[in-house]
Amino acid sequence: MTSLEHFPIPLLGFAAFSGTGKTTLITQLLPELTKRGLRIGMVKHSHHDIEMDNPNKDSYKLRKAGACQMVLASPHRTVLFVEQDEPTEPALITQLNWLNTNELDLVLVEGFRHEAFTKIELHRPSLGKPILANEDKHIIAIATDAAIDKTALLERELTYLELNDINVITDFIVHYSQQ
Repeated sequence: MTSLEHFPIPLLGFAAFSGTGKTTLITQLLPELTKRGLRIGMVKHSHHDIEMDNPNKDSYKLRKAGACQMVLASPHRTVLFVEQDEPTEPALITQLNWLNTNELDLVLVEGFRHEAFTKIELHRPSLGKPILANEDKHIIAIATDAAIDKTALLERELTYLELNDINVITDFIVHYSQQ
C-alpha cells in the first residue's frame, strides 16, 4: 500500500461545499484534459449507499452469496465490487490503490476533502460558505466565480482561477501534472 505522499503519479483533488459544482466542473474538464493527451483516473467519494448491480444479474447473486470482492469483466469494461464488513468511511489511499497507475498520467479526486493531498478549492462567494484554504494547507488554488475578499484569507501563496474558464483551469491542471 502506497501512502498519499508517495503516490506514483500526480494526484489532484477538488474541494468545495456541496452544491458548489464540483461534478459539473470535472465533467467539463475531463474531455479537455483527454484532448491534451492525459490519461485520467477518477476517484469520487459518496455519502450514499451505492448499488451499481442489478438483483437479477449473476454478479449481484454471487456478491450476495458471500463474495467479499467481485470482478465483473466484459469486453467493454471491468467493474470491481468490494463489500465492506461494516459501513466505514473509505480512506482515499485504499481507493487509489485499486487503480492501475501504469495506465494513467493523473488522478482527479472529488471529495475526501479532509485528507492531506493537493487540491483546488471551488468557491462561490454567493453561497456564503467559508474559504476552505484557510483550514487546509493542501489547497494550492482557488477557482471562484467572483472576487474574494483577500483580507478573509490567511497569508498564503495561492493561485486564483476563474471558475467559469475551463481553458484556464485545464492549463493549470496540465502544468500541475507535468511538475
